Amino acid sequence: MSLFSYFRISKPSAVKVPEGEVEASYQRFRERTFWGVTVAYTLYYVCRGTLGVVKQPLIDGGVLTAGQLGIIGSAFYFVYAVGKFTNGFIADYCNIRRFMAVGIGISALINLILGILGLLVTPMGLASLLVFVVFLLLWGINGWMQSMGSPPGTISLSRWFPLTQRGTSYSIFSSTPQLGKSISMVMTGFIVAAVGWQWGFLAAAVAGAMGLVVSLVFISDTPESEGLPSVQELSGEQLQEMDNKPTRELQKWVFRHPGIWVIALSTAFLYITQHAVSDWGVLFLQKKKDFSLREAAQIIGYAEAFGLTGNLVAGWLSDRVFGGNRVRPVVLAGILAVASLFGFLFLEGGFALNMAFVAVFSFSFSIVFCIVAGLMALDFVPRKATGAALGIVGISSYAAAGLQSVASGFLIEGFATQGVYNFTPVSVFWTIACLLAFVLPVIGWKYLRK
Repeated sequence: MSLFSYFRISKPSAVKVPEGEVEASYQRFRERTFWGVTVAYTLYYVCRGTLGVVKQPLIDGGVLTAGQLGIIGSAFYFVYAVGKFTNGFIADYCNIRRFMAVGIGISALINLILGILGLLVTPMGLASLLVFVVFLLLWGINGWMQSMGSPPGTISLSRWFPLTQRGTSYSIFSSTPQLGKSISMVMTGFIVAAVGWQWGFLAAAVAGAMGLVVSLVFISDTPESEGLPSVQELSGEQLQEMDNKPTRELQKWVFRHPGIWVIALSTAFLYITQHAVSDWGVLFLQKKKDFSLREAAQIIGYAEAFGLTGNLVAGWLSDRVFGGNRVRPVVLAGILAVASLFGFLFLEGGFALNMAFVAVFSFSFSIVFCIVAGLMALDFVPRKATGAALGIVGISSYAAAGLQSVASGFLIEGFATQGVYNFTPVSVFWTIACLLAFVLPVIGWKYLRK
């Protein structure tokens, strides 16, 4: 079997579900697929969040510097950006079950290798440069594997859910990053504080292996592959003129649409802000506010859980409270996000106050993120070109996240004096990015709608 045929979208099953059993079978397969991609993508984030927790032990142990960690993080994001673009277009043609399983399986393997490498660093006396190169290469490859998670997850919503139900399902699915990062921060932070940074990678490998099993057992590719009619037939959804066009033509249409580039630019600033907090928040709390590793990981990890609520509220807030208006909730939540981020970065306070700052930020920022990076784009993207839209948004956003990683690393290291870090320059950088993230789509929304 060739690689192409292995990943190719499933053919309709020759065995059809009896007419009287269609509705029940459809509901069963749809729910299994939805929760399968949701759980699997949550565990994807566990496999990518490890580096954000172990930075302090790596720096203190003389294994890597802040600048080197910034470069390693940027390698992940740059590769992820290209992978998100490429895999977004490819996934429209693919078997989402196999696509998602391969990505998380190899990501788990990379975490396993890094954990084992960490156990060998001291006994073998490996040179710092060699460790840096290995981390750089493997974490870069992990970026590509991670880019195989979001496209099939979102495409599954298009294949299994009618338009009238997609908003709610997307709100739930889009909460997986916060849940995954929360699990990663809390679980990995506890393990690293207890037994060492190497075991953080090993724990992530176990989580990835669980995600592999979930992908293979629960996800179904298309309704047709299970002997069911298409989602349009099942829901009675009227086909639009564009639904009959070839996937390649629809992908070209999306690529030329100016609205998707407005979303892409805004999402770039969203990702700068989001990954600044998740990648550097633990180190910031340790160096700037003197929290222990466990306390810092708990603040970032537990507060990330509030992002789940923000994602779940976003669709309801936009559709029900504001009558489908996307701009008003973005403005309100964006102002709250900037204010809470400013408080976290520039004001003093203890454990409870910093937890509150990050919790409010995570909640409000997730509302902006879900509406701008998700619902606004889905408003005009054809079902068969969902992956292409994700690819365009992904390459711009993760290229920006990669630049953030390099810039943040060198701003932190460059303004340090005799081991004392000055976080003011990097904090200004993060705050401005947060402001632009919600201002741009508000300014461009009328043009985007046209």
